[in-house]
Amino acid sequence: MKLAEVLADGFGRIREVVHEAVEGLSAEQLVASPAPGANTIAWLVWHLARVQDDHVADLMGTEQIWTSRGWLDRFELPFPAADIGYGHRPEDVDAVRVDSADLLTGYYDEVHEATTAWVAGLDEAALDRIVDEAWNPPVTLGVRLVSVLSDDLQHAGQAAYVRGLVLRDT
Repeated sequence: MKLAEVLADGFGRIREVVHEAVEGLSAEQLVASPAPGANTIAWLVWHLARVQDDHVADLMGTEQIWTSRGWLDRFELPFPAADIGYGHRPEDVDAVRVDSADLLTGYYDEVHEATTAWVAGLDEAALDRIVDEAWNPPVTLGVRLVSVLSDDLQHAGQAAYVRGLVLRDT
């Protein structure tokens, strides 16, 4: 298996869990909180898409899909354009409201397509490129991609768990 295939498979697994977590849910269910101050499905999926978009666009040297393809305007959230959800408080989580799962999956799918198209062209030598010198040791492209995969898969799993809680209560 080639490196690009491994990365595409990893990102594809995130996409599968995202779709399974939101499929068939109402707008009300997407923003239901399993406990006071807890993350909602809408916030979790929005956040994981924003993290992937932000980090991968930075690696590619391109503008984020969030701003370049109009998703910022479609979501109409009360956050700065660069906000990806880090440090959000419960009231920020509650502010991520969507009319349907299609908004969440539409944005995520565009981020996913851009990511997998880009990683398809990577080779093993590219993974050693330093992409962030603010850390000790400096972060390589490979480490950053694994970080995005890990973070996003965790949040997708959390969204799937919240879905189970939400559906149990209905």
